[in-house]
Amino acid sequence: MIPFPIVDTHVHLWDPSHIHYAWLDGVEVLNRSFLPKDFREHCGPVEVERIVFLECDCGTDQAQAEADWVTSLAQEDPRIQGLVLHAPLELGDGARDELDVLSENGLVKGIRRLIQSESMDFCLDPDFVRGVQLLPDYGFSFDLCIVYPQLKNTIQLVQQCPNVQFILDHIGKPDIKNHIMEPWKTEIEELAGLPNVWCKVSGLVTEADMDHWEPAHLRPYIDHVVASFGFDRVIFGGDWPVVYQACEYPDWVETLEEAVSGCSEAELRKLFYDNAMAFYRLE
Repeated sequence: MIPFPIVDTHVHLWDPSHIHYAWLDGVEVLNRSFLPKDFREHCGPVEVERIVFLECDCGTDQAQAEADWVTSLAQEDPRIQGLVLHAPLELGDGARDELDVLSENGLVKGIRRLIQSESMDFCLDPDFVRGVQLLPDYGFSFDLCIVYPQLKNTIQLVQQCPNVQFILDHIGKPDIKNHIMEPWKTEIEELAGLPNVWCKVSGLVTEADMDHWEPAHLRPYIDHVVASFGFDRVIFGGDWPVVYQACEYPDWVETLEEAVSGCSEAELRKLFYDNAMAFYRLE
């Protein structure tokens, strides 16, 4: 197991009795509250020193309520040191009202406006591009949550936003279940060629066959993102509790640690700690 405390840059927390998440209605194993105390229990022997919370797709009408709720949790659990929240960036300059409010909360480090459930061309809409371009005005980064067929257009989005710091969630959600590498592999190399993009090594087990995955199924994908981005721009994410559909939290940590077992101690620390501190400005 990791021989030092780690930073988890992708933790979800929710309480369906407080805020409704429509997508949970069809996922029985996840359709209950998952709170900081539950995360502590699920971590087992893994020592998580700091947490970055990621918005949980509650819908625009409840986004501020989610932000307020998680901010209150952070007062109780000092591990929560960063928030990545929803903002309606598709409004272009009209998103400033929401961004102004979020900027008053010192815990907010970035924005995630989900792209994965939108059309292929959504991320290239001029208003959405403009909304993303606003983020440096607030010191916010942007989490790219896409599925792999959207990678080509995502590259074009990033090219139009050279001043924005991006991080790709879940390595772009490749089709691990069916062991498909292309065009994901080639497009990841192209995306990694843009210096303002980092890659979050998270969510792989739930893109694999959740009931029958093996570490060997994940290894080609992990190897490729590390080779493409280098250890200076890859960051660990647990994707808890979503990961719980496929494995226990420590199993995912151990799988990733074993996949990079040939790296140096300094590189391991970059992956599980240093890069998270730098990208999300946690220090």
